[in-house]
Amino acid sequence: MGIKDSDEKGLMSGRTAIAIFFLAILWRAGISLDGEIAFWESLISGVALILLGWVLFAYMYRMSKELKGWIISNYIYQGIAVSLAIINVYILVYYGMRGFNLLGIEVSKDYDLILQNVRYIALVAFYCVVLWAAQYPKRMHDAYIKQSKDKTVLHIISPFLHPRVKKLKQMGLNELIATVITDERTLLVIVGLAFLWRIVISFNEEISPLESVVSGIALIIVGWLFFTHISSMSKKLKDWPDLFRVYNAIALGIFAINIYVLVYYGLRWDTLVVERIGDHWITSIET
Repeated sequence: MGIKDSDEKGLMSGRTAIAIFFLAILWRAGISLDGEIAFWESLISGVALILLGWVLFAYMYRMSKELKGWIISNYIYQGIAVSLAIINVYILVYYGMRGFNLLGIEVSKDYDLILQNVRYIALVAFYCVVLWAAQYPKRMHDAYIKQSKDKTVLHIISPFLHPRVKKLKQMGLNELIATVITDERTLLVIVGLAFLWRIVISFNEEISPLESVVSGIALIIVGWLFFTHISSMSKKLKDWPDLFRVYNAIALGIFAINIYVLVYYGLRWDTLVVERIGDHWITSIET
């Protein structure tokens, strides 16, 4: 093992991920003691997230191009890189808007600090599970190449990783649902519908309570469906320890984002309900 590989193995580890996660919790707890986030505190938080996110993306992208001989490992790294790119762009937009004071109150004055802290910890948790999982696709790749050389064959296809293609009518209900929701075409349709939905409801430059409820419920359902599917798949991979860890990491990353979505829409809907009750009381008093 070279010095570079040794350094990467030391950095891309569970211990590093745990250290970063607890440092993030301590940092947010410390800067939240006075009940508000100063500009320089927001700047440090944003720069740290941006650096961590794009360093991880660069590593995943490099590995997806560098590894040769087993395309599955490339697909895994590519999938993780795409997910990181989406989260990274979101963070750039969010902190860019905060830096230029383009963001107002997100939910309410009482809840905004809670939301910001939950968002930050959820994003750090997502990055940490990616950091933890980064080493395992390469370990799978190296094991595959070694096995290929030992058996003097070019391709060893595991029947578990590459199951026999079934026709839809041969699948059970659970298997059929999982196949449909994880199909690339389904994912493209979901992304397209999400873009169209947000464009339509943004025409009047205001999101109504009903539109917020529909958006939130859709995100929550999709998020927890994917989490359930990935979790159930990981249970079938106990004979493949490294792949089992990759699936568990993906499930934990989805779980972190799902918790943020629940907190965001929970606080938003609570604020909307309180505002509606307040408006109702004001109207009753005036009449």
